[in-house]
Amino acid sequence: MLERTGYSRSRVYARIAAGLFPRPIALGARAAAWPEHDIEAILAALIRAATDDEFAPWS
Repeated sequence: MLERTGYSRSRVYARIAAGLFPRPIALGARAAAWPEHDIEAILAALIRAATDDEFAPWS
């Protein structure tokens, strides 16, 4: 997510806390990742300059 969006870790987690990004899936004790379809949906919304209200499905 960080590499694909260009956002910092703190910005991604702030958007998760605000319900604007989905939560990552735990892969282990110290590893997590996002499903590719979630990342693609976020990138598509960012490209079309979506408002924060359009990210609401993850809240």
